[in-house]
Amino acid sequence: MKNYKMILQYDGTKYNGWQKQKNTDKTIQGKLESILEKLTGEAIEVHGSGRTDAGVHAIGQVANAKLNFNGTAQQLQQYINDYLPQDIVVSAMEEVPMRFHSRLNAVRKTYAYRIHLSPIRNVLERNYLWNYGKPLHIDQMKQAAAYLIGEHDFLPFCDQKKMKKSSIRVIEQISWKETEQECQIFFQGNGFLYHMVRKIVGTLVEIGEEKKSPDMIQEILETGNRELVSGIAPAQGLCLISVEY
Repeated sequence: MKNYKMILQYDGTKYNGWQKQKNTDKTIQGKLESILEKLTGEAIEVHGSGRTDAGVHAIGQVANAKLNFNGTAQQLQQYINDYLPQDIVVSAMEEVPMRFHSRLNAVRKTYAYRIHLSPIRNVLERNYLWNYGKPLHIDQMKQAAAYLIGEHDFLPFCDQKKMKKSSIRVIEQISWKETEQECQIFFQGNGFLYHMVRKIVGTLVEIGEEKKSPDMIQEILETGNRELVSGIAPAQGLCLISVEY
C-alpha cells in the first residue's frame, strides 16, 4: 500500500463539482476513483484538498489516494491521464508518507476570480470569467477588501447557516491585477468556507457599483449580519490556483 499525492488541473464547466455524488458521474473525484478502482480492482477513496463547486476550475488542486500499485508514480500518472477526459489532467504525481492528507495537512490556498469589465463579451473565455460588462470603482473595492485581511468569523459569507466546525478563517492577502477589460482578484488564506470567495466577490462588486460603501464589509464582519452580504458571483470566474503544505 502506497500513498500518492497528485496535482490536478481541470475545467469545471461540465462537472457538478469535485465531490462524488450518487446521482451523477460528472464529478472530478468520481472520475478519478473510477479509474483507480478499474486499475486495482478495489474501492479507492481520493481525498481532495477542498471541494470546488460546480463550474469552478482548478490549476493546482491537490489530492491523495492510498492504493496497491507496483509501478512508479510516473507510470500511475500516465495510466490515470490515459483514461481521464480531455478537461481533467494529473499534472504531477509523487509518492508521499502514509500520514499525508491533502485536506488535513493544507496550510494555505490561493484562489483567483476574474471579472470581465468590457461591454463587449469575452466569448472565447466565457467559461472562465464573469462577463460582467460594466466598469467598476476598483479603488473602493480595494478599500473594502482591506477589512477582510486577518482572522475573522466568515460565517456571513458562507451558504451554510450553521457549522459543526469553526467558521473562523485567516485571509493573509488579497491582490489585484487590472487591465482596461478585466479585473482579477487573488485570495490567499488558510482555508475558505462554502461559497465564501464567490460571496465576497459579489459583495465587492456591489461596492464597486457604489450600491454599498466600503465599510459595509467591516459591519458584516463585526455584526455577522448575512443579510448585508450580496448575491453570489458566478462559478465560472473562480479558479483554485494552488495549495501549500
